[in-house]
Amino acid sequence: MPGADPKGTLDPTIVVTGLGAVTAFGWGANALWEGLLRGRPAISAITRFDGKRHRTPLAAEVPLHEAPQGARRAPWTDRFAVAAAREAMRQAGLSEASAAGVYFGSSTGGMLESEAFYESLLRRGRRRARPSLLVAQQLNGPGDAVARDAGATGPVETVSSACSSGSMAIGAALRALRRGDVDLALAGASDSLCQLTHAGFNSLRAVDERPCRPFRKDRLGLSIGEGAGVLVLETLTHARARGARPIAILAGEAATCDAHHMTAPHPEGRGAFEAIEAALADAGVDRDEIDFVNAHGTGTPLNDLAEARAMRRVFGARAASLPVTSTKALIGHLLGSAGAVEAVATVLGLARREVHPMPADGAPDEEIGLRLVLGAPLRLVRASAAVSTNLAFGGANAALVFRSVEAA
Repeated sequence: MPGADPKGTLDPTIVVTGLGAVTAFGWGANALWEGLLRGRPAISAITRFDGKRHRTPLAAEVPLHEAPQGARRAPWTDRFAVAAAREAMRQAGLSEASAAGVYFGSSTGGMLESEAFYESLLRRGRRRARPSLLVAQQLNGPGDAVARDAGATGPVETVSSACSSGSMAIGAALRALRRGDVDLALAGASDSLCQLTHAGFNSLRAVDERPCRPFRKDRLGLSIGEGAGVLVLETLTHARARGARPIAILAGEAATCDAHHMTAPHPEGRGAFEAIEAALADAGVDRDEIDFVNAHGTGTPLNDLAEARAMRRVFGARAASLPVTSTKALIGHLLGSAGAVEAVATVLGLARREVHPMPADGAPDEEIGLRLVLGAPLRLVRASAAVSTNLAFGGANAALVFRSVEAA
């Protein structure tokens, strides 16, 4: 039975044995981590489409010219996902994953290719437009592409809950592993830039004309990014049986809803607070054991303040000294893929006992009341556990808790 130990009982310890990422810093988790440690944002002028047609012309683009060979005509969202999954599998020592389940998130799927089809249809006529581009539109495309590439015959599930999609997909994988549905999972998310989301956030005046500045007093909004993140997750029993080396433990997860507003968070961060509290309880981790938080931290005035209030409520007086960072400050908001890439960054920080910085531009907002890691990486004296949070439109919130292998 999947997930069972030799005595026939379910293994509750779920470990991370592989990581993969594709971001504006390049193709690979090492490229992501090195870029994060430098603390300089990979947010610049849009080249994927005409940025001048939009209110703000900046985004964090994946360097497409560095793409691995193969599947040249596949949608970029799928290619990001497959590249990240292959990297994670290599690190985990897996040549194939036939018995694995795939749990994936996305919020736009192949919208970029669908836009290309529609523009070609308008400009060149029906006969010149390629209907094959529409195949990419499905939100389940990235997860299905990963399953085909890895030969995974277990469950394939797609989560699309806006900016919480990636974290929720990882949470779904954790629950499946605990239940014994599978003993190996590829969990992550992928999204690519497209004009629909860029224009949509701009219409809300939610995009900053400069690279985003989470938790800073002069913050004016987010920056859009793209990419993918994948974690290989498995029961500790399964990992030991095949000689795999755990990188970290995925200890807990939780999801909640504000039930407050379509686009604005609850002003006191009620849902975010409940998600973090529930994730800590699920993990069996005390709040005093958390050594840093990788916050959702979009740079929008309302979100940052609501999230800060939630963290102060969770951690109390300790919130003023608990290190907090936001990966979005450097690679932008990856929408449905944000939680997956930020989970990769959180695991790397925990394993390497280091918190990546945000750029030091702009004075911190006094009302935030958090210890922001700015300008330079923070070396941790203790690296026992960390929290990664993601908050989405519709009030959907997700939190993941990771523990270090040494602290277990």
